[in-house]
Amino acid sequence: MLDICLLGSGGMMPLPHRWLTSLMARYNGSSILIDCGEGTQIAIKEKGWSFKPIDVICFTHYHADHISGLPGLLLTMGNAQRTEPLVMIGPKGLERVVTALRCIAPELPFPIVYKEIQEPEQSFEMDGYRIRAFRVNHNVICYGYTIEIDRAGRFQAERAREQQIPLPLWSRLQKGEVIEQDGRIYKPDMVLGPARKGIKVTYCTDTRPVKAIVENAREADLFICEGMYGEKGKEEKAVQYKHMTFKEAARLARDAKVKRLWLTHYSPSLIHPEEFMDEVRQIFPGAVPGKDRKSIELDFEEE
Repeated sequence: MLDICLLGSGGMMPLPHRWLTSLMARYNGSSILIDCGEGTQIAIKEKGWSFKPIDVICFTHYHADHISGLPGLLLTMGNAQRTEPLVMIGPKGLERVVTALRCIAPELPFPIVYKEIQEPEQSFEMDGYRIRAFRVNHNVICYGYTIEIDRAGRFQAERAREQQIPLPLWSRLQKGEVIEQDGRIYKPDMVLGPARKGIKVTYCTDTRPVKAIVENAREADLFICEGMYGEKGKEEKAVQYKHMTFKEAARLARDAKVKRLWLTHYSPSLIHPEEFMDEVRQIFPGAVPGKDRKSIELDFEEE
């Protein structure tokens, strides 16, 4: 099961009812944070989740509303006596930017492992899940992220018996282990059926609509996408500042054939995003306006 919480749904500046951009995902005891805008710590505490299991922090880009909450979060994690390494993923310049921010959080009891994105698309394998970064189109280098959890095929006991695979090896093969024993190599594909549908979540903000978003969000269980502007007449402003309207996000969701769309990263002037959803749902019926601490539990589909 993958837990998702949209911690902050605001863009540009925090509001009393809306913190800045941040998303948290939890899987198998590990937590992933994407962006860390102002108010991220408060949103995590309000949600009742913990800072300590955060293993990875991904940054879409380095505008302040996406990273300004980082120094305080690092201090809190340090004060919680964390000693495990913290992985950070982001565009080129990651270490330089974080080092500059750490001038107010210089001493930490844990190391930071920097993984700068070098390609238009790049994948990072973690604790049972995969993070795939893909380049989008903002006025600085910016990436979207897809979190994927694969699901192996069903264990086929009859095939294991036919190949005379020792019973004590069955569970290890089912977990994906390659085993060499008595001069023979046993591989998982000897006993597993075709891979089953896993879980997929795609997140992107601060971009114009681009083909890479559709390709990377294809058939996602949840697509969280910026909707900077919902009002009519904001189309030119979206183009000028390289953001998106609600309708543009809905078209991406429709074209990618996702299951659900959450809008996020609202302009401070957009107080009630739900007022603009009727026209959005005409394009993509599964669209909802995201809000701070909106959450969902995603599980593997029953067969």
